[in-house]
Amino acid sequence: MEKASIFAKNQDVETMAQQFDFLSGSRTSSRITVAILGLIYLALNHNILCLSSQIQSNSTLIELIICSSRYVLHAGIVLGAFLLVVVGFLLYRIYSSDRAEKENQRRIEKFLGDYKALKPARYLYSDIKRITNHFKDKLGQGAYGSVFKGSLSSEIFVAVKVLNNSAGDGTEFINEVGTMGKIHHVNVVRLVGYCADGFRRALVYEYLPNESLEKFIFSNDEKDIPLGWEKLRDIALGIAKGIEYLHQGCDQRILHFDIKPHNILLDENFNPKISDFGLAKLCSKDQSAISMTTARGTMGYIAPEVFSRNFGNVSYKSDVYSFGMVLLDMVRGRKNIDFADGSQVYFPEWVYNRLDQGEELRIRIKEVNDEKIAKKLIFVGLWCIQWNPMDRPSMKAVVQMLEGEGNKLTMPPNPFGSAGATLASAGVTRMDVNLARRHLPQELAAIAETE
Repeated sequence: MEKASIFAKNQDVETMAQQFDFLSGSRTSSRITVAILGLIYLALNHNILCLSSQIQSNSTLIELIICSSRYVLHAGIVLGAFLLVVVGFLLYRIYSSDRAEKENQRRIEKFLGDYKALKPARYLYSDIKRITNHFKDKLGQGAYGSVFKGSLSSEIFVAVKVLNNSAGDGTEFINEVGTMGKIHHVNVVRLVGYCADGFRRALVYEYLPNESLEKFIFSNDEKDIPLGWEKLRDIALGIAKGIEYLHQGCDQRILHFDIKPHNILLDENFNPKISDFGLAKLCSKDQSAISMTTARGTMGYIAPEVFSRNFGNVSYKSDVYSFGMVLLDMVRGRKNIDFADGSQVYFPEWVYNRLDQGEELRIRIKEVNDEKIAKKLIFVGLWCIQWNPMDRPSMKAVVQMLEGEGNKLTMPPNPFGSAGATLASAGVTRMDVNLARRHLPQELAAIAETE
C-alpha cells in the first residue's frame, strides 16, 4: 500500500515536471526538473514522517518544536532552491530567446545587405569623380566612351565606363543597366552601379585585373601560347557556360550579339566573364521572332543571318556562331578575318580542310595532350560556325561537347562545301558570304524563326 502511494506520488512529480517542461520550452530540462522535484518530495516526506513519529511517540513539547523547526527550515531551504532553479531556468530561457532573436535579426540584415549589393546602385556624377580619383587611371577607350579604374574602398576596385555624351541616344546605357542589372553568374561581369546625372552617364563594373582575352590570345609569337592549352580550354568552357546562362538561365532570353575576345574579361585567376551588353536584345524563351533594323556586332564575328535572311533566321544561334569564331581565334592566335588580299587564308576553311584530309594542323602545339585540346576546340568551333543556323548546336550542347571526351566528337559538316548546296538553293553564293563579312550594317526585316 505504501509502495503504491509512493508510486502515485512519483507520477505526480512526473506530471509536474512535464508541465514545467512545457512552460520552459526545453525538452532536456524535464529530467533535471524530475530530479529536483523528487528531492524536494523526499526531503519534505522525510520531515513529515519525522514529525508524525514524534507526535505518535508522545514526545515533549520542546522536541515537537525542534522537529517542527527543522521541518520548516528544511522546507524553506528546499522551496528556496526550487524557486532559485525556476528563476534560473526562466532567465536562461529569456537569454536564449533574446540571443536567438538577435541572431535572426543579424541573418536578416546580412541577407538584406547582400540583396542590396546584388542590385546596381545609382551614383551621382560627383560620386563617379570621387571613385575614379578625378579620372586619374585610364584603362582604355572605345567607341562609346572611356574606361577608368576606380575604388569603392581600399579593398574594392571597380572599372568605370564614362559614356560619350554624343554617342547614341542612350540605348546602350539602357541595355547595359536593364540587362546586366538582372544577371548574376560567375561568367558574366557584374554591374556594380550606374550614373545618370543629367546628360552625364557612366557604368560601374567589377574590376578584372587581367583585362580582356584579346590581350592573351593575339600574340606576335606564333610559337607560344601565354596561357597554355589547358587554361584556354577552361576559358572556352567558362565562356560557353556564361552564354548558356544568358540564353536559358534568365527569366528572359538575352542575346548578346557582340561575343568576341575583346568582350571577354579575365579575373585574377583567369576565369572568363562576358562583358559589354550594349548591343544585347531581350526576348522571351518561347519567342523566336527577332526584330532588327540594322545588323549589329563586330566584323569577323557577326553571323551571316544577321546580314541577310537568305542565310536563315536571326536567333540565339547568332551568338553560337560568334562563340565558334572566338574558339577558332583562340586556337590560331590571330583574328580569323578574310580580307580581299588573296595571300591571306581564311583560317576556318583552311583548318577544316586539313582535318578532313588528316593532315598536320601546324599550329602552336608542344605536347600530345595539347593537340587533343586544340582539336576539340576546333571541332566545336566548326560546329558553331555552320552557315545554316539550324545546323549549329545550342550552347547547352556546346558545353557538353567541351566537357566530354574529345575523341567522341564527330566531324562537323563542311560549312564551306556541303552546306553550299543548301545555301545555293536559297540563292546564296560564296560572294554573298564574303560580302556578309565585309559590308557595313544594312536594313533587315523582322525574321520569324521556325526552329
